[in-house]
Amino acid sequence: MSATRYLYIARHGEALPDQSGLTGKGRRQAELLGKRLRDVRFAAFHHSPLPRAVETAGVVGGQLRAGVPAEGSAAAGDYLPAAPAAGEVPAEYADFVRNVLGQFTPDELQEGPPLARQALELFTGPAEGPEDRHELLITHNFLVGYLVTQALGAPGWRWLALNHCNAALTVLRYTPGRPATALVYNDMRHLPKDLRWTGFPKPEPGL
Repeated sequence: MSATRYLYIARHGEALPDQSGLTGKGRRQAELLGKRLRDVRFAAFHHSPLPRAVETAGVVGGQLRAGVPAEGSAAAGDYLPAAPAAGEVPAEYADFVRNVLGQFTPDELQEGPPLARQALELFTGPAEGPEDRHELLITHNFLVGYLVTQALGAPGWRWLALNHCNAALTVLRYTPGRPATALVYNDMRHLPKDLRWTGFPKPEPGL
């Protein structure tokens, strides 16, 4: 027997330059994310083992009414989740993809995909048992994009074109017998304007 899984995914809050934890803004982002999720009865709470995600999970968890232990998982970490197979990328995007992948070492190109497959096994798909489950995942930009592309049936390399904002919220639904659904993507409504980050330059006046 299986039931619907609702996977709430958030990127960590704004990190310090050395990635050793969160900035003041990052802690505030995490606090507001936790307040938004306060009344959700999570059955599981997963997070990356890296300091910026661990701290985010701690702040978020402190705001939840229904306490559930936060558990670190290497599969929730910061890694390259998938590289395209030869000939998979359309010619017009080949330079873009090549430039992004060129930032990774050969070891990183090999180590990430097995972790991504593990993430799919651990965090996605319908839940076992008779009751719907709500699960929270605090992770990093690359994995958020990868999980979204996989939920929508897009080619694995398409995560390269997605940017997820700090402490923004994405919700994926996995219902037995139905395609996965993206209910919410990169939602920052819980953050005031000065705590939102889009990843893009500010628009020119009049645009």
